[in-house]
Amino acid sequence: MKLKKVNILKSIKTTNRNLAVLIDPDKMNIESVSSFVPKINQSIATHIFVGGSEVDEGLTETLVIEIKKHTKLPVVLFPGDVIQITDKADGILFLSLISGRNPDYLIGKHVEAVSKLKGSNLEVIPTGYILIENGKETSVERVSQTRPLKRNNIKAIIDTAKAGELLGVQLIYLEAGSGATHAIEPKIIQKVKEDLNIPLIVGGGIRSKTEIELAYNSGADLVVIGTAFEENKNFFRDITKDQNN
Repeated sequence: MKLKKVNILKSIKTTNRNLAVLIDPDKMNIESVSSFVPKINQSIATHIFVGGSEVDEGLTETLVIEIKKHTKLPVVLFPGDVIQITDKADGILFLSLISGRNPDYLIGKHVEAVSKLKGSNLEVIPTGYILIENGKETSVERVSQTRPLKRNNIKAIIDTAKAGELLGVQLIYLEAGSGATHAIEPKIIQKVKEDLNIPLIVGGGIRSKTEIELAYNSGADLVVIGTAFEENKNFFRDITKDQNN
């Protein structure tokens, strides 16, 4: 009997505090998955995101298959390119880089992806992706050849997010970028959330439980962590389920 797939978008909409752990296939050794993923299972994480800006072809699928052996959490693709799409995952954030003006990342890559998505069981979630400056160039900037929005121009960030909603995206993702020197300010999160009627994802530069809570309290529906565990292997001790009961 085939198990019913999780409705990922519904789970984000109906759960107040979602937490996704982002695993970059270019940074995670397959051999480490069996010991690392159980730590995610013991934490307050609700989703696992898989993806990166620059990943070799086939590596994402291999990693997703291995991750699925060790968890029941939804595995969602966060692809930097079409070659990262695999139907072995549960869903995909169908990202449109609405903070930039490169047509490849507004619609071009999406057209390329259609042939891979047709006939797959992936839950496809249209997502407006907004990159916000964090003090240094990110891999997203380099690969997409776009510039992030200035963090002091809050109106532009709010209007970009709202434009994405009006265009029909179902999630807005505010991103400071991989390896960000600091997280997105609470004021930005709060102002964007006040103007939205769809869930808000916040990621980049979040390195502690305190920063996670701050993002939630500012309006984030889902927080994404990645660099936190890369720099601090004991980070999950701070967000285990037992410590949050």
